[in-house]
Amino acid sequence: MKKLIIDTDPGIDDAIALFFASGAPDIDLLGLTTVFGNVTTDQATRNALYLAEMAELDIPVAKGAVKPWILPPFPPVSRIHGDFGMGDVVATTPLKRPIDQTADEYLVHMAQEHKGELTVCALGPLTNIAAAIRRDPWFAQNCAQIVIMGGSVDAGGNITDHAEANIYHDPHAAAEVFASGANITMIGLDVTHKIQFSASDFSNVAWNAPKLGGLLQQMSYHYIKFYQTVGKFDGCSMHDPTAVLACTHPGLFKMRDTAIDVVCSGNAIGQTIARPIKGRSIIKAAIYADVPQVKALLHDRLGRLP
Repeated sequence: MKKLIIDTDPGIDDAIALFFASGAPDIDLLGLTTVFGNVTTDQATRNALYLAEMAELDIPVAKGAVKPWILPPFPPVSRIHGDFGMGDVVATTPLKRPIDQTADEYLVHMAQEHKGELTVCALGPLTNIAAAIRRDPWFAQNCAQIVIMGGSVDAGGNITDHAEANIYHDPHAAAEVFASGANITMIGLDVTHKIQFSASDFSNVAWNAPKLGGLLQQMSYHYIKFYQTVGKFDGCSMHDPTAVLACTHPGLFKMRDTAIDVVCSGNAIGQTIARPIKGRSIIKAAIYADVPQVKALLHDRLGRLP
């Protein structure tokens, strides 16, 4: 059973990832931390609380960073995830509130409490993860693993020609995380672009899981429509669910052992460069996925939700 905390900026594919984790028999979802990215941190926190309630998860939600370390704040782009982050779905007012601890405080505490057992899956900018590393020099070593949805080795970017969005939104934090010595797995665009759900996939999930699957189908309309506006008509990429799945099924991915350099200025800001760097620790970067198996597993487990 994988002890997991998800750092998230929900986000339609974040919502899919959270629901997937909530029903996974091999995941013990301990809590959520929130960050800016797809939406503001306030909205991300509201969405995380709402999604947890919908999935009947009694877990803490810790509010995190509201802006990048050095760069100015980025306004959310509503055309991708909608005005409130979940397409045309507007979250009702959640019954619970976030805990008093900040995201980095909570991450440090949980890594100490579950030393050598905790996996942190980061689905947004890496600001909270970097803050936890700065707060506690042992945080990186206390975590069993940090799985990052972000970056790419050979696939280029999705927010610019060079950069993937999560790394682009706080490259300085990402650089610190990749240099931390943590046991890091990077699930980037090299694989996540290839894991796609079509409208019929969401329809099948909704048929099998009317409550949560139906909610995901409602969200998917906006997401698929966005992909169509950029010329992709075969569905939407399952970026974040793929990263969560990789936490428990690394065998479905081929990894490249490499150091990662992050460009922090200039036209290529946010680019992740896989290359040897003297004194820099090696991470695992996904370069290939068993696409049919990954998609089948996502489809099966989402279809078993309530």
